[in-house]
Amino acid sequence: MCGIFGIVGHKIDEAHLRKATDLLSHRGPDASGYFVDGGIGLGHRRLSIIDLEGGRQPMFNEDESLCIVFNGEIYNFPELRDDLVARQHRFKTRSDTETILHAYEEWGEDCVVRLRGMFAFAIWDRTSKKLFVARDRFGIKPLYYAEQGNAFYFASEMKAILADAALRRDMDEASLACYFSLSYIPDSMTIFKGIRKLLPGHTLTRQNGRTRINQYWDMAYEPDRSRGEDYFINRFMELFHEAIRMHLISDVPLGAFLSGGIDSGAVVAMMSMATDRPVNTFCMGFGGNAGGYLDERVYARLVADRYNTNHKEYEIHPEPEDLLDKIVCSFDEPFADDSAIPSYFVCKIAKENVTVAESGLGGDEAFAGYERYLGFRARAHYGKLPGVVRERLIRRFVERMSERSDGHYTINHMKRFVRSSSEDDGNAYYGFITRLTTGIGETFFSRESKIGKYLDAPRQIILDYFNRVPAGDERDALNRVFYCDIKTYLPEDILAVTDRMSMHHALEVRVPFLDHPLMEFCATIPPEMKMKWFRKKYLLKKAMRPILPREVIGHRKQGFVGPMAQWLKRDLKGYTLEALSAKNLAKHGLFNADTIANVLDDHFSGREIHDTLIWSLLVFQRWFDLYVNGKSDSGK
Repeated sequence: MCGIFGIVGHKIDEAHLRKATDLLSHRGPDASGYFVDGGIGLGHRRLSIIDLEGGRQPMFNEDESLCIVFNGEIYNFPELRDDLVARQHRFKTRSDTETILHAYEEWGEDCVVRLRGMFAFAIWDRTSKKLFVARDRFGIKPLYYAEQGNAFYFASEMKAILADAALRRDMDEASLACYFSLSYIPDSMTIFKGIRKLLPGHTLTRQNGRTRINQYWDMAYEPDRSRGEDYFINRFMELFHEAIRMHLISDVPLGAFLSGGIDSGAVVAMMSMATDRPVNTFCMGFGGNAGGYLDERVYARLVADRYNTNHKEYEIHPEPEDLLDKIVCSFDEPFADDSAIPSYFVCKIAKENVTVAESGLGGDEAFAGYERYLGFRARAHYGKLPGVVRERLIRRFVERMSERSDGHYTINHMKRFVRSSSEDDGNAYYGFITRLTTGIGETFFSRESKIGKYLDAPRQIILDYFNRVPAGDERDALNRVFYCDIKTYLPEDILAVTDRMSMHHALEVRVPFLDHPLMEFCATIPPEMKMKWFRKKYLLKKAMRPILPREVIGHRKQGFVGPMAQWLKRDLKGYTLEALSAKNLAKHGLFNADTIANVLDDHFSGREIHDTLIWSLLVFQRWFDLYVNGKSDSGK
């Protein structure tokens, strides 16, 4: 895992190239490398994983006509290497990086379709003066780019691009509306108008001052109802075993996150079967007043004991304000998924023991694991009730209910359900996931900020992806939800937080569930097998019964998040009231202070949980101080 940076289009200042690249040193503390050739500058920071001695970058082909900087892992590189050797290519190293170079020589831009792994890379063709940039299918690895005048920039993180003081930093109002609606910034947008993300499954070519973007991969949902459960279970286990085996390739110590859930448990179980050494496993728990949050460490221990892993645990206490600067400066833009807090610590303890960690991310999208999927399926039955019953009886009753005192989301989920379930499929799903609900969104931003006119932007992004999947029959509606999440929530939220928090500690995290042949197969499984009798992950749980403890398969899913609702009401209340006071909100004037006060009052009184929205505000306030007001060097 590494950090990459490049500039194309004008005479390169080598000192600036080094400075910008070295802002990514946390991603690659083991080595650095730079290449300058007229109008191109490439920089690389290396975290050594494979071919520790021979994999230095930037790397060249035999005649030095091609140069590459690469971040990621190509798991099928041994097979590709054999194929390329048979085609008369000569290798100087054992690295997957060199395999990409020779694949580009052999197949050109189409080389990406042969790569199996996580990657963001750039190849400079010195002969044609062309830059070719690619990002993996699911967006496991990040890639940002910017154009200003004749200059083109790309980087693993925005901070390297922002190192150019001349680059404009105008805030994107639509991105800000998306952030507060979803808690992350989706699609190709960033908080800065001039910086964009290369979308997953896309490539970019820069030549003669022009930029061309091409999509090389997409997920196709084609449920196969000619097969039974046993076929899907057996084939899934074959592909899952293959993915795990390929993800174990490493020249450095390796371990796995073990949360107590079925996804991470499945990864650890399969890893244990694929290796003759005990797996290193790492787990988090929550201290302080955690309210109704389930301590999943007990379930993690059941898996650890069954497979005799080298197991380590860490307990988080409610002092996340101390982490705000680290979180903000890891993203360079507002990001409000509070799973960043446990992710930070589990990556910290993992790095003390290993350099690579496997994760169970992707299992929820593959097998219908989120609570909102259950709600989406249930609304088909709820919609059969007369409208007067839904709106005048059930909704009115639910809206009057106070939230649970222990901070659990049961009542909150019910409120979201009754508010949105009468909408059409796409708008109902958006209602389930948005944070700016009816009654808040309309007055959340101040009139002076004019951001309110962009409130429909996040809805349109979600609906655009939602509607790309053919509706099919009623049973296939969930596939539209899965596709939407794979294009938005997966890359820009959970994979983004995993990448930033792991790279903060120079830890590589791998996600075998997102091996693309495995995910493509899962897209052929009918949704009614993934969720059966309103049981989430029905088929995955059935597949895991022989290899995981019964208690792990049967317990309630909690997700890798902390008890933020309780922390904000108690441990962090004083900090929150100060940070979101009318005085502090006035320094930018973007929000309606009265609406923010009402949101806080609703949360503290227990009328309605607004933990994610409040955390979004806290993160934004700190980002504004660092990157707009410039109160620390982090955002300069």
